[in-house]
Formats: sequence, C-alpha cells, structure tokens
Amino acid sequence: MTLQQRFPGIYLDDSFTIDSLDAIVFDCDGVLIDITKSYDSTITKTVQYILENFTDVTNGISINHKIIDGFKSTGGFNDEVDLAYAAILCIVAAKKLQKDQMEFIFKVIENADTSGIISVEKYLNDIVDVSEIKNLLEYPGTHHDNVLYRIFDELFYGPELYLKLFGIKSRFSETGLIKYDDVIVNSDLLEKLEKKFSRKIGMVTGRGYESVKYSLQGLMEKFDLKNSLFLEDEPRSLAKPNPESLIRCISGINGTTTLYVGDSMEDFIMAKKVTETGRKVVFCGIIGTSKAPEEKLALFEKNGAILVIDSINNLPKILNLE
Repeated sequence: MTLQQRFPGIYLDDSFTIDSLDAIVFDCDGVLIDITKSYDSTITKTVQYILENFTDVTNGISINHKIIDGFKSTGGFNDEVDLAYAAILCIVAAKKLQKDQMEFIFKVIENADTSGIISVEKYLNDIVDVSEIKNLLEYPGTHHDNVLYRIFDELFYGPELYLKLFGIKSRFSETGLIKYDDVIVNSDLLEKLEKKFSRKIGMVTGRGYESVKYSLQGLMEKFDLKNSLFLEDEPRSLAKPNPESLIRCISGINGTTTLYVGDSMEDFIMAKKVTETGRKVVFCGIIGTSKAPEEKLALFEKNGAILVIDSINNLPKILNLE
C-alpha cells in the first residue's frame, strides 16, 4: 500500500520522519484560515478601485486566482498589497503599450522573482514609462499614510474595525471582507497537537496581530504568542522569505526540529533558508486552499518539498496523533 493510499490527501517523501519533531510553526493565511473569499477578493476590489479613480484605464481586467497564484509562485509576493500594486502597474503598462492585459501580466510574472515588486518595477522600467502611477501611489509606505495600503485595509477590515485599528475613518461604508475569512483550525486539532508539541506551537504570518486575533478569537491562546511573529506589525525588511522571523520564532519556542506549515513559495523558501543556517526545519506545504491544488502540488514537488498535504486537518494522521 502506497503512502498516498494510506493517507488520502497526503503526499509524502520517504525521507520524512516524525519522531524527531518537537515544535510546529504555522503560517496563517491559506493554512489556518482560507482567505480566498476575503484577502483575494480585497486584492481584486483594490485594483479595480485604483484603476477607476487614479488612472485612465476604463476596462481593467479582474484579478483572478490564476493571476494571484502566478505572482505568489515567484516567491516574492507574500504581501497581498504588493500583489495589488504589481497588478496595477502591469495593467497600466499594458494600456500604454496597447498589449492584451492578461497576456502581458503573465509575461511580467514570468520575469518576476523573489524580490517581488522590485523585479516587476525593473522589468517594466525597461520597456515603458509607468512613473505617473508610481508617483501617485508612492508605494510602499505605511499602513496609516500610504493611499494603496489605506484603500486595501479599509476594504478588508470594514469601517468599524478599521477605525479601531488605525484611528482613521474609512472612506467605505460596506462591511469588511475580513468577515469572509473561513477559519480552518479548531480547538480539537490544536489540543491534539499539544499532545506532541506541548507549548511549542508558534505562528509566523504576514498578517498583523489584531487581524489574526479578530478571526481566530479564542484559539489564539493555544499558540506561543510571545514568540510568534506578525509581520504586518514588523519592519518591511522582515517580510517573507527573509528567514529571520522564523529563526526568531524557532529560537523562542526552543525547537530543535521544527515543522513549518505554509501554503506559498515564500513560506517554502523561508524554511529552506532557515535550514541553510544549520537549523532543522521540515516544510509542510498546504494545497487544499488553492483554487488549483494540482498546480500547487506540482510547484512544491518541483522545488523539492518532501511533505505536502491538502489541509492542516491531515496533520494528526501523519503525526500519529489519532
């Protein structure tokens, strides 16, 4: 019987062993929470709003999951606002060049890399002048002051939560898209994980603390919050795939062999960089929250991931906890 037959939804390399694992660290979006109806929708709405109010593009394409997955597959777009910014530049550039927007945006993705928006700006600067929209957006900046960050956050959090978090009134009245966060993790799963890892359960996520707390609510107490990192609250230089955040978390929870559970190439690259420092980290890729799980599986396998699962709900099976 193959590993896949024994564990449906689990794709496992024979070199993987569980006995030495003594700590587990999670990404949040796409792992603990399915964000396809919240964050992904916010990307689409933000791009649409900017195009309609800051540019002369009247027929901008909708940012679908293929575009989102395309940018994220490069390993440089863990920040959804970065992705929205890159998409805006591409669409504006396509109009100037009189190119098909969809074809052009995937051409840019082909030339993007782990440097994210830097690689996109470099590619575009060589072929077209997009300085006008860049100057208007002045991105990146701070969540409080930058217009692109503000629009994204206002749409995501909604007027009440946005006012609470930033002390600024939102320009939008509709309910925030954060309400569409689909929480996957539950207390039963975390209690099972505690049997193996005790309090060595951490989190390294691109979200801010208050955003995670809002969606996970009482489940937060199951994580070692003192040693978890919420990168939206940290300097931009710590953004994934910079390994420093994961190194800090692992060191804080005193993990000797750590399972890091993520859903993106940024997560995979970050975990790989940590192993290059001599620390023992096993990456576990999540594909079930992707709109194209087969493509995500192929991407992880191509890059050498030894453990890929459909959902965190498969963890108790592979960890022999049930």
